[in-house]
Amino acid sequence: MEDEERLPLGGNPDWMSRLPGELLDVPLWNLALPGSHDSMSFCLDVSSPVVRSEPCVLRAIDRLFPCWTRTCVSLWATTQQSVLSDQCELGVRFLDLRIARKPAGGNTLFFAHGIYTLMTVQEALHELASWLDAHPREIVIVSCSHFESLSDEDHVHLADFIITLFGEKLCLSRDIPTLRSCWSRGQQVVVSYSNQQMVLLHPELWTEIPYRYADSPDPMKVIAYLEDQKHRGRPAGFYVSGLNLTEDAPYVLLHPLQGMRKMTARALPLLLSWTSEQRPGVEAGGVNILCCDFVAVSRFCSLVIGLNYKLLAAPDAASISRR
Repeated sequence: MEDEERLPLGGNPDWMSRLPGELLDVPLWNLALPGSHDSMSFCLDVSSPVVRSEPCVLRAIDRLFPCWTRTCVSLWATTQQSVLSDQCELGVRFLDLRIARKPAGGNTLFFAHGIYTLMTVQEALHELASWLDAHPREIVIVSCSHFESLSDEDHVHLADFIITLFGEKLCLSRDIPTLRSCWSRGQQVVVSYSNQQMVLLHPELWTEIPYRYADSPDPMKVIAYLEDQKHRGRPAGFYVSGLNLTEDAPYVLLHPLQGMRKMTARALPLLLSWTSEQRPGVEAGGVNILCCDFVAVSRFCSLVIGLNYKLLAAPDAASISRR
């Protein structure tokens, strides 16, 4: 991965608008879309406490040794290194946003992965809205999930904020979004929201998108898991194949200061090789959204975008746009 980092990473800010005409009527869930796992983890706040959903033992250690605990958690919970607009410039079109309320954060919502972020939800989404204004033919899927310590009132305010901010840019959940249909309506955002009550109240919000991941620090097990899932068939709509590794307690205890970045670096060649062999589309093994850690340090986005051109070689490419 060190060699990869020295290479210039050509961005893909407008890759959707440059796809061949044959792909413009394909439902977005039949295209290959790059995603970033835990997209806001680049700005974790080491002065914040460990989130309440973490194991009791970790929270107890955090109260006794906060400087050590939070530094270690930050090393393992940081999975990206740049703001959302930079990720979108690289070609990312799926953002994994894990929203949380800090214990003493008032009504302000943040993000969390082990610990809380410095950047607020409003700041991050305003930045995304500005990027979308500058790239009117790009469509981004925003997955809002986890909702650490949010109240019913928080959900009402958050949904209202999202709907007001993006307005007519939102794709309605009853639609079958394609690039051409989104462009004709000025739509740029699909919001997946993992609170079903809010989804039922707002047609602008989509139900939670399935996220398949292996929950393992071993890249071979990650690939074996994703292959097994492919053989079981794919969901009818959007779904995510997570290339992200997941550290477990024994691994962290053996490598406390290694961090997620180094673990990912060793696994990336194998994970990217598997990615290059995939194909989007309606077939049982067809991929849709592929998520990775540290999207800025490899050719991941370009590799996933390139998978879409395999659809042009299909015997009946037109059938893809009808499903």
